Amino acid sequence: MRKMLLSWIVALSIVLFGGVSAFAGDVVKTLPGDITLAQAQKIIAAALKKAEEIKVPMNIAVVDAGGNLKAFVRQEDAFIGSIDISIKKAVTARYFNMTTRDLGAVSQVGQPLYGIEASNHGLILFAGGVPLVDAHNVIIGAIGVSGGSVDEDESVAKAGAAVLK
Repeated sequence: MRKMLLSWIVALSIVLFGGVSAFAGDVVKTLPGDITLAQAQKIIAAALKKAEEIKVPMNIAVVDAGGNLKAFVRQEDAFIGSIDISIKKAVTARYFNMTTRDLGAVSQVGQPLYGIEASNHGLILFAGGVPLVDAHNVIIGAIGVSGGSVDEDESVAKAGAAVLK
């Protein structure tokens, strides 16, 4: 009898108060200062254009402000092994809010951050990872590119990042 009464009370509450919609309704789920999908797609498009100009097939990754993958593209003939590298370059740039080239320079033997690449499940410390900064000078994510030389990777990443300026 008690179970039946409790069931009726729960059912009536759902009918009268609309259930638990407070959690699903107007709650903001995207953090302020995070990259949007539309921004990520523009960045990818600009990076792809540069990769096509220099005729080097690339893997291009964009991560959000938390370092989570937001968008990714792999051109035909881009190295399979560069998939992971492009993502890790983007994550590294975001985790440390600097280009992977700059972080690499301070992580060499005898430098203050020597050995840092072993942290965070592995980092990439050569050029091709660039923080993404919006018009308000807020870092909203990062781009990582791999498939060519480190200078080619970095030029493609910078071309993608430039669309936010």
